[in-house]
Amino acid sequence: MHTSTHASEHIQLSLFEAFLAQPVLPGLKAREPSADYCRPELFSELSLRGASGHCHSLLAPVLRELSEKDDTRWLTLIAPPASLTQAWLRDAGLNRERILLLHPRGTQSALHLAGEALRLKRSHTVVSWLGSLNASARHLLIRAASAGNAQSLNIRIG
Repeated sequence: MHTSTHASEHIQLSLFEAFLAQPVLPGLKAREPSADYCRPELFSELSLRGASGHCHSLLAPVLRELSEKDDTRWLTLIAPPASLTQAWLRDAGLNRERILLLHPRGTQSALHLAGEALRLKRSHTVVSWLGSLNASARHLLIRAASAGNAQSLNIRIG
């Protein structure tokens, strides 16, 4: 007798929810999205505290995984710290052929640059270093990520 099994219904997790469900490493803190977000799965935040080298060691596997994502679009880094050089990206094992580094120019803010990068549909994930964001800034990134079918990740190194 042949019995068929139905695959259990899969629930899509936000970009880093599955990663953060693992035991949290020292210095790595997940931030819970508030209930007023229109699409919280489009926005994630990581807050890293401690020595710069330790923070970069924690960040490297996250960025490496994103740089290897099975998506033809870019992993875009907006206004990364000066310490995230091309040499650091190479040494951390990131696929540099899939990474786009952008810095705001003139009067353009990093927040608006991140929003544009998300909206243009050329990036699967836009990682930004914008510090603490207010609700308005988070909503801007969520709307832009929704329009561009992308994920927004804000890194706070503190």
